[in-house]
Amino acid sequence: MAEVVPRGVQVALKHVKSVMVRFCPFESNVETTRIFLEYVSGKKARASNTNCVVTTDVRHDGSEPVVDIMFADGDRLIMKGANLTATEMLSALNSRCKAKDLKEEERTKTKSA
Repeated sequence: MAEVVPRGVQVALKHVKSVMVRFCPFESNVETTRIFLEYVSGKKARASNTNCVVTTDVRHDGSEPVVDIMFADGDRLIMKGANLTATEMLSALNSRCKAKDLKEEERTKTKSA
């Protein structure tokens, strides 16, 4: 059954250094990971950070789908696509990026004060 991602979902890769998506295309549990890959490799997402490297590791070994996100500050977010929907993965990425935006805002406020 195809997952429907709500319209208007936007992905901002501002604080992301790299996104690595690994999956075996012959497994039945890769659909959500492929949808996530479609969003992070889209024009708008890529335009939000032209330095972000999005790589795909396609395997034929039956391994479970994994998304490995490295942030510019060294933080890392690893998501197992077999257990999550694309909406959940996009929400996790967006919430982490928003938290980093808030930290950056606080730092600039304290420096300017």
